Parts: sequence; structure tokens; C-alpha cells
Amino acid sequence: MSGPPSRRARFQEWREQRPFTAGVLLTLGGAEILVTMKAPLPVILHVGMQGLAGYLLPALMIVCGLLLLFNPAQRLFYSVLGILLSLGTWMTSNLGGFFIGLLLGATGSCMAFGWLPDQEPRISRRHRRKAAREAALREGRDERGTGPDRDAGDAGEAFEAAVPGAAEAV
Repeated sequence: MSGPPSRRARFQEWREQRPFTAGVLLTLGGAEILVTMKAPLPVILHVGMQGLAGYLLPALMIVCGLLLLFNPAQRLFYSVLGILLSLGTWMTSNLGGFFIGLLLGATGSCMAFGWLPDQEPRISRRHRRKAAREAALREGRDERGTGPDRDAGDAGEAFEAAVPGAAEAV
């Protein structure tokens, strides 16, 4: 008897449908750069074009990060724009927020660019081997897939039975 999904389950489902970590990193990078813009003058390393561009680029980084979270269909555009804005803060905003905001923004943008929404997560080699071992033990064979009544050719069938679709991933 299952009731409605909990808040945590709904949030996790929402988070899995978008480049969540990438959007958060890009947003944090822009916020960090904006915070360093308010640093006292002796702390500021590079004044740069402290006018509008010094505040505009990190603000646009925050907007791109939020748009990645709430409109993931346009992730390629937002990620390219985010990396360009992140690199632009090198000149305009205290060396990109003392490198921290620049690195956060660049990492988030690259993660968003590489995010694939409809691809199944890859199964690691360790998990594939473990599943094949368990399948072989269930069938009464040793770890190599051979036993007294089976030959080595059946090992692939046992592996495919244990991990469906693994042959295409290899």
C-alpha cells in the first residue's frame, strides 16, 4: 500500500531530470564572484572594468545556473553562455572571484554541456563482474563460468542473463 510520494522522493525525481549539480555549481560560482566584488579595496587584486560588466557577468552566471535548473531543455545554450561568462570574469571581477568562482562556473558549465538526459547510467565494470559471478554461483559453476556440466561458452549467456543490455555497453 503506497501512498503519495514523499517530498524527498519528488525532489529526487525532479533533480534527476535536469543537470542539477551543474546548475548549482554555476549559480554558486556567480554568487561567489558577486560576494568578492564587495570585498574591501585592499583585498581586491584586480580592479578591472569595475563598472557594469563587473556586476553583470556574475549576475548572468547566476541566471544561467538557475535556467539550467528550471529549463533544462536549453542546457547547451546556457552551458556555452555560462563558460563564456565564467571566463569573462577573469578580466572584470577580481580574477574571477579569486579563481574560486571562475572554477565553479567553468566546472558547472562543462558538466551541463556533457549531461545527457535520456541515457541510462553506465554500469561499472566492478558491478558487471559481480553480477556475472553471482549468476555463475547461482547456476552451480565456478567464477570462470565453467563447471562439471557446462563449458566456457555458457559464461556469456549467464552474464547476459544477469546483466541485461551489458553486451551493448561493453
